[in-house]
Amino acid sequence: MRDDLQVDSMERLRWYSPDGTVGYGFCEECGSTLFWRSGETADKISVAAGTLDTPTGLTTQASIWTREASDYHALDRTIPSRPFGTEGSQDSL
Repeated sequence: MRDDLQVDSMERLRWYSPDGTVGYGFCEECGSTLFWRSGETADKISVAAGTLDTPTGLTTQASIWTREASDYHALDRTIPSRPFGTEGSQDSL
């Protein structure tokens, strides 16, 4: 939950919300995306997996926006995928 998040250097954390519904938390020093939040789940903050120390134990559960994937992406056809990013779009999940 949002209240459980603790960041050691809060003074370097900046939030950007291009449309007022989704927010991105990033490091003002290096520009890395660290977190994101959505107005749909305002009580939760998602953590960017790339910020976690390894081994994470994480596995990819689904791929979204596959229609936008560049030619260097190797999509794993053994997991669910969606060509677009929103529920209810033309998808295969």
